[in-house]
Amino acid sequence: MTRSRASAKAAGARFERLIADGLAEALNDDRIDRRVKTGAKDRGDIGGVRIGHHRLAIECKDTSTQKLPEWTREAQSEARNDGALIGVVIAKRRGTTNPLDQWVHMTVADLVRLIRAFQVPEPTHPPYTPGDLAPARYKETQP
Repeated sequence: MTRSRASAKAAGARFERLIADGLAEALNDDRIDRRVKTGAKDRGDIGGVRIGHHRLAIECKDTSTQKLPEWTREAQSEARNDGALIGVVIAKRRGTTNPLDQWVHMTVADLVRLIRAFQVPEPTHPPYTPGDLAPARYKETQP
């Protein structure tokens, strides 16, 4: 049995609600919710998800056919529209309705962007040791 356009839209809306509610609960953040569709300037299906102070664009897909290149381009476009750090795709995993068991897809370039956003720069000086700030006349000299 094939899906009608109406049944596909209904399934997509249910999946978006499942993901939005699951993320809101798991992250304890009531700002996370489904977004209103905005057409050509779409900003993703789920809004309010942040990593640090960066927004994350999320595109949800509930379909049996995977089209990862198309989906990741769509998520990246939505991230640009939203001014988000990256866009990711959350795809329905058959056999489970647990929102935290669904698949997440992104490019390696987006993964690198995510990691770089939270890297702590290497210190440019040696680590602090007790006595570093003491005047030179009080520092012990090494034999």
